[in-house]
Amino acid sequence: MKKHNFYAGPSILSQYAIDKTIDGIRDFAGTGLSVLEISHRSKEFQAVMDEAQALFKELLDIPEGYEVLFLGGGASTQFCMVPYNLLKTKAAYVDSGTWASKAIKEAKLFGEVEVVASSKEDNYIYYPKNFTVPADADYLHITTNNTIYGTELREDLDVNVPLVADMSSDIFSRPVDVSKYALIYGGAQKNLAPAGVTFIIIKKDILGKVDRAIPTMLNYQTHIDKGSMFNTPPVLPIFTALQTLRWLKDLGGVKEMQRINEEKGACLYDAIDSSRMFVGTTKEDSRSLMNVCFVMKPEYKELEKDFLEFATSKGIVGIKGHRSVGGFRASLYNALPLESVKVLVEAMKEFENNH
Repeated sequence: MKKHNFYAGPSILSQYAIDKTIDGIRDFAGTGLSVLEISHRSKEFQAVMDEAQALFKELLDIPEGYEVLFLGGGASTQFCMVPYNLLKTKAAYVDSGTWASKAIKEAKLFGEVEVVASSKEDNYIYYPKNFTVPADADYLHITTNNTIYGTELREDLDVNVPLVADMSSDIFSRPVDVSKYALIYGGAQKNLAPAGVTFIIIKKDILGKVDRAIPTMLNYQTHIDKGSMFNTPPVLPIFTALQTLRWLKDLGGVKEMQRINEEKGACLYDAIDSSRMFVGTTKEDSRSLMNVCFVMKPEYKELEKDFLEFATSKGIVGIKGHRSVGGFRASLYNALPLESVKVLVEAMKEFENNH
């Protein structure tokens, strides 16, 4: 039975990326060695790193003055690295969900943090908007997509301080005006590669402004100077990331990916909105195209387990909602085909008709 993978992360990869990764595990670049065992200092792997960085810049139209880094540690390490490198006196943060809240906690270790907006009191069912950023903040930090609660900011803010964004779960899902950001980062395991590598897009001139000593491995300048090769990088995830970037370029780039994602999102949200049994959990103007959260209406709540079992029988996996929200969550990441969304919609309609 064909599986339809809606897991929130690690999550679906394109078949192209999987197949090319398998090829590289067997024989990398004609070396007779596996990418799992090749030296990261070899000219063959250096070519992988160079092309991956170049495709990042090409697909997102990254302007001059920025570097693309591939590091370990996950996005959670960036919660620390960002303030370590950038917070001199005060930073502004938007609290839009669990991961934003974790980033705020880490930043408070390095200086004053002002939470300029939050939707926490409403259980994060909307993305905070229309807030004021203090002019004396060293930077504003946002989390553009909130995987647990299914909210998303699908626009590039204009602010009067350097803008830092965690785009772990929506990178490459839409065009981004990178010139409006000082730093963009994210874990790769949702829209780019297997878990293990973190991407950072950083404007070089924002560095060198804090007085504190920064440990070598936590200093962005270290990794810029060494081209992400200061220590052994996560070789296999970077190799798979390159395959995803090639796949995305062949597909037509980020604008085409946005069109596909909007079609997938409309398909599922229309089904939820027209349903007598299911209902969405987020405000309409904040709905995520990456993570669609929904529940059973109160009169059908006892059927949630039955629906999960029914969906599983149709090959649908990964739709159980996060424990803090409950219900269901369908992650519509870039590699998920429209066909899988249609299978989920038909399962919802069939289950509703049967009950």
